[in-house]
Amino acid sequence: MASTLSLSSSLRYILPPTRTFHAPLISRLPLSRLQPHTITPLRANLKTPISALGSSSPSSTAGMESQKKKVEVFDSEEQLAVELAKYTADLSEKFAKERGAFTVVLSGGSLINSMRKLCEAPYLESVEWGKWHVFWVDERVVPKDHEDSNYKLAYDGFLSKVPIPAGNVYAINDALSPEGAADDYETCLKHLVTNGVLATSKTSGFPKFDIMLLGMGPDGHVASLFPGHPLVNKKEKWVTFIKDSPKPPPERITFTFPVINSSAYIAMVVNGAGKSGAVQTALGNSENSDTLPVALVAAEDELTWFLDKEAASKL
Repeated sequence: MASTLSLSSSLRYILPPTRTFHAPLISRLPLSRLQPHTITPLRANLKTPISALGSSSPSSTAGMESQKKKVEVFDSEEQLAVELAKYTADLSEKFAKERGAFTVVLSGGSLINSMRKLCEAPYLESVEWGKWHVFWVDERVVPKDHEDSNYKLAYDGFLSKVPIPAGNVYAINDALSPEGAADDYETCLKHLVTNGVLATSKTSGFPKFDIMLLGMGPDGHVASLFPGHPLVNKKEKWVTFIKDSPKPPPERITFTFPVINSSAYIAMVVNGAGKSGAVQTALGNSENSDTLPVALVAAEDELTWFLDKEAASKL
């Protein structure tokens, strides 16, 4: 018999932003089959150089190799989006089969647009959307229908177009203060770990999401972890808050690096010439790479950079 998860009344999932009705975050989930597991890397032989992938065949070699990091460069953002959809769908199939759930963390910015191919054939019909559980790596503490809301961005560009159950979408409670919203979200994650929806990293003890789909700002920030800000070094909390974000709006919540880096897989999705400088600093031989938050991102199984050729133009 499935377990019942009881959360505080402040924990909510949010229906489309035009609606005002709030339902409980989770009523009943089939949790008995959602057990943590040992994750096997999807792609093998990561010690070989990564080819820069074009619209049909490799055009050059990126010349970067790592046991856990891959860098893929595509001729266009369109081809990047095609390959990102395939990569995500393959992982969805893998985790749905292995443990009956697929935990996905989204960011804001241009990432959502780059996920657009998942809303089309063949993925719209073939992906087991009912197994998806969707979270945010960071969120602005604004109403769900506000233009700055990462939830609204994801709903408009992705969630409204795929049949993920509303109860599997974990948005923040925007009625709380930034500190309250961060604590509330962390409490939610801990309940999901306890009930097996979220796995736990055997290495770090932090929650282990199946995949994080992340973007990067032109300054090299990731989530709401900005260069030079003390939150970059926050190690105790799973979810923390910021009231003085250098990028508006100032009040946000964000995952900390221990949670980000405990993820099984991370796709770092970057496109456009405006971010080429930060890409060069993070992935090149710059002595300043450690000053950029994005350069601190790691994954327990595999980190893959998805770059279009404009973003990679300075490598």
